[in-house]
Amino acid sequence: MRDTLVILVVGLSPSLVGEHTPHLKRLADQGGQRPLTTVLPAVTCSAQSSLVTGLPPSGHGAVANGWYFRDLSEVWLWRQSNRLVGGEKIWEAGKARDPDFTCAKMFWWYNMYSTADWSATPRPMYPADGRKIPDHYAHPSELRDELNARLGMFPLFKFWGPMADIASSRWIADATRHVMATRKPTLTLCYLPHLDYNLQRLGPDLSHPRLIKDLREIDALCGELIEAAQGEGRRVVVVSEYGITPVTDAVHINRALREAGLIQVRVEMGRELLDAGASAAFALADHQLAHIYVQAPERIAEVKTLVEALDGVELVLDEEGKRAHGLDHPRSGELVAVSRAERWFSYYYWLDDERAPDFARTVDIHRKPGYDPVELFLDPALSLPMLSVAWRLGKRKLGFRSLLDVISLKDTRLVKGSHGRLTDDPADGPLVMTSQPDLLPEGPVAATAFKQLVLDHVFT
Repeated sequence: MRDTLVILVVGLSPSLVGEHTPHLKRLADQGGQRPLTTVLPAVTCSAQSSLVTGLPPSGHGAVANGWYFRDLSEVWLWRQSNRLVGGEKIWEAGKARDPDFTCAKMFWWYNMYSTADWSATPRPMYPADGRKIPDHYAHPSELRDELNARLGMFPLFKFWGPMADIASSRWIADATRHVMATRKPTLTLCYLPHLDYNLQRLGPDLSHPRLIKDLREIDALCGELIEAAQGEGRRVVVVSEYGITPVTDAVHINRALREAGLIQVRVEMGRELLDAGASAAFALADHQLAHIYVQAPERIAEVKTLVEALDGVELVLDEEGKRAHGLDHPRSGELVAVSRAERWFSYYYWLDDERAPDFARTVDIHRKPGYDPVELFLDPALSLPMLSVAWRLGKRKLGFRSLLDVISLKDTRLVKGSHGRLTDDPADGPLVMTSQPDLLPEGPVAATAFKQLVLDHVFT
């Protein structure tokens, strides 16, 4: 066996590899690089699950970053149990070939209760007083304390939200190098999210100095990991899940369903909460894809016609369309909408901002019934945004219950980049690069072929 490091650089596409990424470019030039043909939806949980299982979403079941749990009548996003993902994983296949095979899975998703030998993933603490305290979950459990003692607490608020920056990727890279050096895993999987933030905030415009800085920062981290890995005799693979392309605004799909009388809400303290179980139809919006759950089969055609007519919708997949795209799984909506390249789907279902739920203006990835990229921005309407944040945090420290309500509800045009649909140009999509060019195929690498490609790096 040959020890191998796989670095997942979120949002990295062929068009971004160049003068601002010298370490990555050197790896591609001395080794090899290919476009990655990803799955629909090209989002974190679906794409990563295909990379590690070799299956489309219809096979592994991660049909988006979350789905409607019909038996609970609730939407759940960003769950973490690896038991939600069907199929044999890379590390399980490796161990089946050689019992001495080991794997460290560092911050790839669905990373709790997996069969990997070592793992770590974001997992905040939620005391009963309503606070959210940065932390991570690790297996074995003593690894958490070891990493916290060495690196400090995982910087959760730098991992997602308005303050997200290189600090979280730095922590993950340092933790990965520590685990490689101390545990000597056969296969190490490392997840670096940094590019995701400003590619969504700013779009993939290389003329922007902030994006150039981001590329240099993530390239430097990759350079350290590559140097450490090759110093230990490891082979190196770099992969991305999706490419991010420019967008102009959202499609408010649930507002259209609400206006058509299909969505029901329940009112709590004057605020409207989506009542998914009582709704005739609603959409779970996830970047540029939306699963539309329709209760009565006889209304599917009606809903399909309504959604197809919305400005910004490119296509709506029915059963045949889902089957053609590998999305025919019971967790999928009865219909699946895909946006046009320059648009994305909001989860907003209320028609009056005064009646929006209290979590709508906060960073709350678990309570919102859909993905919300506006969480990456402080509300431009705040006159002193950082002071506003400090004031709210100060009240919390004094023991007062205080919402960190600093996210805009007004302007979805803040978001300049998105993903989820398959990109029109492979140069804007995901990629694979490796130190072993002889193991690459002549053309693009399918996401469902990545598992075998990694096993080839270990066993060839």
